[in-house]
Amino acid sequence: MGFRLSKIYTRTGDTGETGLADGRRVAKDHPRVEAMGEVDTLNSHIGLLIAELQALADRHPGFGDVIAVLEPCQHRLFDLGGELAMPDYQALQVAEIERLEQAIDRWNEVLGPLENFILPGGSKLVAQAHICRSLARSAERRCQQLNAEEPVRKVGLAYINRMSDLLFVAARVIARHQNVSEVLWQAAPKQAE
Repeated sequence: MGFRLSKIYTRTGDTGETGLADGRRVAKDHPRVEAMGEVDTLNSHIGLLIAELQALADRHPGFGDVIAVLEPCQHRLFDLGGELAMPDYQALQVAEIERLEQAIDRWNEVLGPLENFILPGGSKLVAQAHICRSLARSAERRCQQLNAEEPVRKVGLAYINRMSDLLFVAARVIARHQNVSEVLWQAAPKQAE
């Protein structure tokens, strides 16, 4: 991309509208802008997760694989944001979804089957991975809301869906490498009638 921002503030959004790359002006709460914002929030939290993993990677060598899987995700999420900002722009490829699925399958082989629901906790890193997972679900909902009004490429919808799956399994992998027990959900006791 040759275009770079030379000025950060433009004052054109002060009235509650923003410009899209195709020249349209839309409200800042337009479904397209909402979807772009949720993808950006997810990307920011993944950046935080990666930074925290990197800080501990020397003590937990298994984090290197998680980092290697997550780092390209930030670039692909930026691509998805670009597709949302420029509806004719196409950057995401099916091969990237396959890459996520391969990582999920590889990690699940080591983890084994999930026998109970787990809660987002056990360590700060595990909780951060679950925050990312829940933000991926939120981004997916916003993308689906947009898709109901204006088409979103199927590969983008599939990618954001697979991201939440990947982050769920990543949380479990992180717990394993930290030797932290997963927090198992305990159903509320049933009341006698």
